[in-house]
Amino acid sequence: MISTIKEGKSEDERSEIDAGVRQTVESIIADIRERDDAAVREYATKFDHWDRPTFRLSDAEIQACIDSLPKQAIDDILFAQTQVRRFAQIQLLSMRDVEVETLPGVVLGHRNIPINAVGCYVPGGKYPLLASAHMSVLTAKVAGCKRVIACAPPFEGKPSAAMVAAMALAGADEIYVLGGVQAIAAMALGTATIEAVDMIVGPGNAYVAEAKRQLFGKVGIDLLAGPTETLVICDDTVDAELVAVDLLGQAEHGPNSPAVCLTTSKRIAQELPGQIERVLARLDTAPVASVAWRDYGEIILCDTEEEMLAEAERICSEHVQVMTRDPEWFLQRMTNFGALFLGSRTNVSYGDKVIGTNHTLPTRKAGRYTGGLWVGKFIKTHTYQRVLTDEASVAIGEVCSRLCELEHFSGHKEQADIRVRRWKQ
Repeated sequence: MISTIKEGKSEDERSEIDAGVRQTVESIIADIRERDDAAVREYATKFDHWDRPTFRLSDAEIQACIDSLPKQAIDDILFAQTQVRRFAQIQLLSMRDVEVETLPGVVLGHRNIPINAVGCYVPGGKYPLLASAHMSVLTAKVAGCKRVIACAPPFEGKPSAAMVAAMALAGADEIYVLGGVQAIAAMALGTATIEAVDMIVGPGNAYVAEAKRQLFGKVGIDLLAGPTETLVICDDTVDAELVAVDLLGQAEHGPNSPAVCLTTSKRIAQELPGQIERVLARLDTAPVASVAWRDYGEIILCDTEEEMLAEAERICSEHVQVMTRDPEWFLQRMTNFGALFLGSRTNVSYGDKVIGTNHTLPTRKAGRYTGGLWVGKFIKTHTYQRVLTDEASVAIGEVCSRLCELEHFSGHKEQADIRVRRWKQ
């Protein structure tokens, strides 16, 4: 039997919040569409208390940020980027162009073509999330994208040196200190000072995710990566303190970040609320994490692994950490998630920061139909066809003509018929 020990906000409450976000984002985008850079500057001043003659950083400013960091910080950034680059390159090798003769004289194929211009959003208003630069800018560069620009908000009233260094070392061609909806709209629509891109990627808060949703079609997007979600699946092989740490380690992202414990252990279900309070007492981010846990935290007690699997599939969380006797059991059976973290030796933080897999992942149950950001998201697969002989064109044309007649498409039929008339022996 499945029992909910602690609940978060209801779906109706969450929908009401979403409606307010939609309206706000819609008005900002419309204003930027009409007033261009003037509106971008106004919103940057309003939301980030930030203004300067140009939001783009010069090469000298970028180098100054890099030079201001201690060697250890640069070394650690480069270590993380090496891991991300290595895995992205391995993924790229799994993709290949194909060409095959499917019938005598009929050649079909596809080419994998990198997207020309990509805009990467690197969130950082509350925390300087430099890791997002590795995940987006660097991965786009591995894919072969020609122009990769990056936008990040100011941090504590100025560009974050660590974020700028990460974007530059990842290979960004242009770096803008600009955040929020105004950054997404500027990259998607283009302004007098920011050339539009073809695709926008990167995580962000609910407003950033909604801006990407509303602008999809004008540009491509990777996925709707909204507020961070985490699900810990555990049994009595771990303790409640470890579970509490792993839940709160993601809840600190924002006050609306869901954190769910799914367990077959009555001991963990009983001890977890107390452990949450004890762990919060030692976190500087407790003011944020505590609200997320209060409003969006859940504890669900199950009798069997099968019940936990069913609940995990229903929840479809962005991050799923499995700490059970046999994590592989879940790896082989789960289909709805963003990324899996298997066993107590790993955790979501490793994936977020350094281990090499991409941390931009589907939220709000989007894992039902898409995976996370990876090198393949920056590549378009385009097909082509080639007919080598008259005989092949006639053979295909005769069938095509009859199929077009069934659909009452006379123009399509004539495209086939003219070739049959010309080349049939």
